[in-house]
Amino acid sequence: MSSLTHTPAAELAPPAPRFAPWWKHAAEALVWLSLLAVVAMWLAGGGLSGLTDLGAAITSLGRLTALVAANLMLLQVLLLARIPAVERSFGQDELVRSHRQLGFASFTLMVAHVGLILLGYAGARLDRLLPVAIEVALDLPGMLLAVAGTACLVMVVVTSVRRTRAALRYESWHLLHLYAYLGVFLALPHQLWTGADFLASPAATAYWWTVWLAAAGSVLVWRVILPLVLSRRHDLRVQAVHDDGDGVHTVVLTGRHLARLRVAAGQFFTWRFLDGPGWTRGHPYSLSAAPDGRTLAVSVAAVGDGSARVATLRPGTRVLIEGPYGRMHPGVRRRTKVALIAAGIGIAPMKALIEALEVAPGELSVLHRVSCRGGLPLQAKVAAAVQARGGRLRLLPGPRRAEASSWLPQGWAPGSDADALRYLLPDVAERDVYVCGPPQWLDLVVDALAQAGVPQEQIHQERFAW
Repeated sequence: MSSLTHTPAAELAPPAPRFAPWWKHAAEALVWLSLLAVVAMWLAGGGLSGLTDLGAAITSLGRLTALVAANLMLLQVLLLARIPAVERSFGQDELVRSHRQLGFASFTLMVAHVGLILLGYAGARLDRLLPVAIEVALDLPGMLLAVAGTACLVMVVVTSVRRTRAALRYESWHLLHLYAYLGVFLALPHQLWTGADFLASPAATAYWWTVWLAAAGSVLVWRVILPLVLSRRHDLRVQAVHDDGDGVHTVVLTGRHLARLRVAAGQFFTWRFLDGPGWTRGHPYSLSAAPDGRTLAVSVAAVGDGSARVATLRPGTRVLIEGPYGRMHPGVRRRTKVALIAAGIGIAPMKALIEALEVAPGELSVLHRVSCRGGLPLQAKVAAAVQARGGRLRLLPGPRRAEASSWLPQGWAPGSDADALRYLLPDVAERDVYVCGPPQWLDLVVDALAQAGVPQEQIHQERFAW
């Protein structure tokens, strides 16, 4: 990074987490090595030998799909186990996208495994499928548990389809999604008792037990134990709730030893406010103020039951936290100049970044996309923060352009989104660009940035999605 002219940020804030690019490459290499190891173990276990008839060949292919499906499912668990090195390497957006891709791939392979194994056991005779399926389910050890696990995974996949997911509240979807863990672990007895490939050799046994224990241990440590330890250590409580207008409320929290909490501006926590029934539901909110070692703050727009409930929080309410998460923080910055692009309440984490980024006058530009001039979340606070940093704030108000493929408001002259970015930010390719907003809008901005010549490694994003 080129030299920066330092402007004092929050003096007591902990250092921003740093990003080491080789972590990501190492993680990707491990994924491919694990898949190669699975195929190698299948071959060593006789995957291509003893194929005397069509039924045997189908059964062997069913074994391979089972191994790859199991491996991908366990990789899924590891991806979203909140392992710090993985979080810092990929960021939540990329992790969630990879999790979905691996999920649908592993589910497809699991369904193929069931069909292929039953067809192979039936000697490739379709008329024997149903009797064989009943016999396998009732007679083979662990199969009823595997059927229950499959049912859990089917429910998770169905509720993860975009249309179904959009009809569910976040809290309901999140609760249903936890059944994926149950589905994966219900399959373990079946794999150990009837899956010969899992116990075919000492190497295979060591591999599968290592991956299983790593997945289970990661979930236990990073999703359960660490959040409980952090919450107990810092004893977070609501200090005050401020009405910022436009349906936005800012919750200020205080606690113990917050200067030791390794969180940076732009990151988010999953929050659980212990204010009565429903406290178990986690809410992912980004910090809206740079952490100063004394307090934390989140600004929430009332768009659902959980977010509307924030306005009723009382001072002294205890808070459980899980995190911090996300790569949209100063530690990933590569260039001297910075641009922040946000839509609606997406300006909240940008406000925290404005306060934390070390910039000289003229090095910071902020674009805020809003549906109308009357709805400007945190307008006064953002404007004051930008002015204090010597930056430039540009509002982009109004309904969207008629073209569905544009993130710009109506009233802009015809032209591409990339041309508009070059007009608004002539040196955009020389900047780090942080983007926060709804998924479809954000995708359009990221595409326009790429077309405007901004390298991928200089684009840092956070989506309002789950």
